[in-house]
Amino acid sequence: MAESTIQTLTDVSAYMTEAARAARAASRAVAAAPTAVKSRALLATAEALDAARTELLEANARDLAGARERRIDQPLIDRLGIDDGAIDRMIEGLQQVDKLPDPVGEISGLVYRPSGIQVGYMRVPLGVIGIIYESRPNVTVDAASLCLKSGNACILRGGSEAIHSNRVIARCISRGLEAAGLPAGAVHLVDTTDRAAVGALLTLDEYVDVIVPRGGRGLIERITRESTIPVIKHLDGVCHVYVDEGADPDMAVAVAVNSKTEKYAVCNALESLLVHQAEAARLLPALAAKYREAGVELRGCERVRAIVPDATAATEADWYEEYLGPVLAVRVVDGLDEAIAHINQYGSAHTDCIVTGDYGRSRRFLTEVDSASVLVNCSTQFADGFEYGLGAEIGISTDKLHARGPVGLEGLTTRKFVVLGHGEIRHR
Repeated sequence: MAESTIQTLTDVSAYMTEAARAARAASRAVAAAPTAVKSRALLATAEALDAARTELLEANARDLAGARERRIDQPLIDRLGIDDGAIDRMIEGLQQVDKLPDPVGEISGLVYRPSGIQVGYMRVPLGVIGIIYESRPNVTVDAASLCLKSGNACILRGGSEAIHSNRVIARCISRGLEAAGLPAGAVHLVDTTDRAAVGALLTLDEYVDVIVPRGGRGLIERITRESTIPVIKHLDGVCHVYVDEGADPDMAVAVAVNSKTEKYAVCNALESLLVHQAEAARLLPALAAKYREAGVELRGCERVRAIVPDATAATEADWYEEYLGPVLAVRVVDGLDEAIAHINQYGSAHTDCIVTGDYGRSRRFLTEVDSASVLVNCSTQFADGFEYGLGAEIGISTDKLHARGPVGLEGLTTRKFVVLGHGEIRHR
């Protein structure tokens, strides 16, 4: 159903129900598809994207112009833009996912029981996954590729600001599915910008198994509140770097600066920097100079402002804030205990890093910081599926069930028990 024919709430509801039915039917074919068939779909999609460069760049220019006209927030505009490099990364992501081991059908943990039967687990797809996201057109490729490789069908509802880009990408995915002989319903881009489509999707638990939201707090809170379908999500990315006593100063500066400035409008960007009191006088002036050069505003505690007088006074709210821009909260702490307590209180359980030369303290940090990704001596901006070797990610989860951290192929599957016997019968 074309967008122009979706005019009423009833139309939207019917459209979404039909899309979900088609996805459920297609999910059975995708779940049974051999690895070679899924590989053909992924590689044919990559070829179609390469051939559609000009069309995609023109569509993205339309989206960017529309976003600026509507005065959409700059972080969303930053995420919306596509260039040739971004298209190259989409293609590379498809190729990487293709090379990953296919988890579907893998049997593990087989053990003999006293009765003679063998009991183990088989990894199987979740079924139909609904992905609701804002701005980033590359999510359309990432989500479709991961869902296909893991044997799932998916319904993709991108933001209205990216509709033209997403339509071009969806056509490339359709060509990939057609080349592999897979049903078109395996990947469905919701072709309406009506917000009622989201509400309709969230109630289709008869057909849809999981919802994955990617976007701002408002979007994710709405989905969590309204969905009758299980949700894999994270609300905020309040990420920390803690510089420990005795840390290598060059490493500390490099990690802290890159964690913040490599890209601002991402959920793994540094938002709060903690510095051990023994290192504050030595490191804070150098860090402040680097941040000043990058145009980052510092908001510091009293001990920070005594060393960096031009830092703005931090408020209690700053320790909870996900800025997604050139603002950084900075605090001097007495030691590792205070750093861990601060992170567990104010953080969002997303990504946190320690810079240290002490093995024992790094182990304590890894063990006691309750976050989805905990890093030692490297930038928080490594916390994504591509860098973790997942090929791509469908999102990042700060929940503890069913997946946590960047969600790749394994996070899009579940397992069922398999039992192998030789004619055994049970006697009670």
